[in-house]
Amino acid sequence: MKVPIPDNPLGFTLVHLLDTDAGPVLVDTGWDDPDSWQTLAAGLVACGTAVEDVHGVVVTHHHPDHHGLSGAVREASGAWIAMHGADTAVVRRTLSNPPHRWYGYMAAKLTAAGAPADHVAPLVRARDEGRPRKLPGLSPALPDRDIPPGELLALPGRRLRAIWTPGHTPGHVCLHLEEDHPTSLPGNGRLFSGDHLLPGITPHIGLYEDPDDDAVTDPLGDYLDSLERVGRLAPAEVLPAHQHAFTDAPARVRELLAHHEERLTGLRALLAEPRTPWQIAQRMEWNRPWAEIPYGSRNIAVSEAEAHLRRLVKLGRAEAVAGSDPLTFVAV
Repeated sequence: MKVPIPDNPLGFTLVHLLDTDAGPVLVDTGWDDPDSWQTLAAGLVACGTAVEDVHGVVVTHHHPDHHGLSGAVREASGAWIAMHGADTAVVRRTLSNPPHRWYGYMAAKLTAAGAPADHVAPLVRARDEGRPRKLPGLSPALPDRDIPPGELLALPGRRLRAIWTPGHTPGHVCLHLEEDHPTSLPGNGRLFSGDHLLPGITPHIGLYEDPDDDAVTDPLGDYLDSLERVGRLAPAEVLPAHQHAFTDAPARVRELLAHHEERLTGLRALLAEPRTPWQIAQRMEWNRPWAEIPYGSRNIAVSEAEAHLRRLVKLGRAEAVAGSDPLTFVAV
């Protein structure tokens, strides 16, 4: 079911409906928006069921275009909501922090990354004014079931196994339907891949946001390791959360691994002289010139630049310049 994402170039989230002996189960739900809700409800009716009949919701990851309507589905049907514990922790953390703290945290992160004062100023104002304005994803439903990686989910009549694939988020999971493909395509069952593996898009890999934890993570390294794991699985068909279903997962995995290696190589060349993450993001290749990238997307771009910088540092191909403020990095 193509559940629309308002004002977003992705257009829609592909929400999948899985029939089980206990009742229908959703894989993701879509964005929390009235039009999205109506589309989801109509799609369920077209499939011969209704929102009120939904038995459970399996969420691939906590982002609002996947988890947004989970609470509304649970309220209408009494369905359980399952998510990997690492992403449930993100949801719990989000609910426990008021919006102004997130504004302040984002302002501090961008300042440390070398963002200019005029870019950070709106976040500082929002923090100081204590704005209660709702941000996307700041009122998510708290899941009530865990998704244990490597285990079969408790879905009567189905064999759906969770594969932990961190990178896009710390608790992202793919879901492997260990059943013969109905058209006998060669391969190993079907894979609900969420945002981990998409046919024509490289998913965003940024930093894991936690105001209370200063641990240095390596989300890009996590993502690349997870990609190789999915490639070895070799499912007959991949059912992603965006774009369209596709086959030959190993070939797509090879493309993505090569893409990130090329990006790391290009980024290292940019570090011939010390640069901040903001300066790196300005010079990286995006789907449009930096001057045309919207405000919020620039913040995402900086986070992605930082994830790549962390990977270079871990590989010993770059290092932080001691004493620099804001922090700069240089190739080694």
